[in-house]
Amino acid sequence: MIRILLVDDQSILRQGLKALLELEPDLQIVGDADNGQNAIDQVAALQPDVVLMDVRMPVMDGVAATKLIGQRFPQVKVLILTTFDDDEDVAEALRVGARGYLLKDTPSEDVAVAIRTVYKGHTQLGEGILQKVMARASVPKPVELQNLPPGFMELTPREREVLRLIAIGANNREIAQKLYISEGTVKNHVTNILGRLNLRDRTQAAIFANSVLLLLNPDTDEKTIEKD
Repeated sequence: MIRILLVDDQSILRQGLKALLELEPDLQIVGDADNGQNAIDQVAALQPDVVLMDVRMPVMDGVAATKLIGQRFPQVKVLILTTFDDDEDVAEALRVGARGYLLKDTPSEDVAVAIRTVYKGHTQLGEGILQKVMARASVPKPVELQNLPPGFMELTPREREVLRLIAIGANNREIAQKLYISEGTVKNHVTNILGRLNLRDRTQAAIFANSVLLLLNPDTDEKTIEKD
């Protein structure tokens, strides 16, 4: 049974989600909260497996709450559920530890699938979300080579190509077709990239890559980087 905490400042939405999700035999709603501070208190008291978190709330927003939950309760997975598909706060939530991002108009059965996915330790993003999040995922000041993780300079040219394609949302099959290599080889490159850059998953890798896109290949115009 996956234990879930619902966090949203709209009580009607919390009640509706609870009614729908509890139709799933493996999901249990153990509590709810109407702001980020209450969410942290509830996590401490209830120890849920997954927190379904809104972004814009009073007292403490979902991004700040996600960061603190990640620091204090690293075993708890946070799945963002928001109205805005281009919200900069969501990109920040992914940076500070959210395991996924869905829109509130996502069908309840898809929300249930996403909960199961993040519970298993994977990342779940709604359809078309990755590209929109990446487009807004930028650093506040120019990135200098000396400020990059030490492992960046250890990436091989091929690994940088793979990272560059991850940045535009390409999956393993698309990367394999683009670079004329097998999907197994792509998986090995992705594993090496995450290990060398000390990143959790390909979502963090994509955010990182977009932040340093020109440094990945200074001689290539960003506009030329497109999926086939």
